[in-house]
Amino acid sequence: MKIKDFLCEEAVTADLKSTEKKDVIQELVDLLVKAGAVEKKIRSKLIEVLLAREALGSTAIGQGIAIPHGKCEHVTELTAALGVSKAGVDFDSLDGEPAHIFFLLVAPIDSAGPHLKALARISRLLKDKYFRDSLQSAQDAKGILALLQQEPE
Repeated sequence: MKIKDFLCEEAVTADLKSTEKKDVIQELVDLLVKAGAVEKKIRSKLIEVLLAREALGSTAIGQGIAIPHGKCEHVTELTAALGVSKAGVDFDSLDGEPAHIFFLLVAPIDSAGPHLKALARISRLLKDKYFRDSLQSAQDAKGILALLQQEPE
């Protein structure tokens, strides 16, 4: 599985505006809605699911990375949005550092395997400091997508 297999290319931004955890999640969900990857009528339910998951423990894994994720009965396929915050956002990270790279992942209720594979794939790719730095310095969505095209097998 590669990130391009589940990333909604129209839901990518190199310039997240939000400065609070809840707002980042809303902004990324709005990207998925605008792209047509999820229906507008489930926006608030999806945000509720993602915030409930955050309440269990932060999805910020350190090194400037957060992977907010959740499963929702109204989502029909595994999909993701990707946003980069130049300023960084306090996301209650394990290392206490602000998060800059946000992969928001949503999946159908019954997709445990693909959901876990996607989380593992994102985590593995973002362990590479050069790749993280390149994502953070990308000027726009095109630059981010070009980086992802180079994703190793």
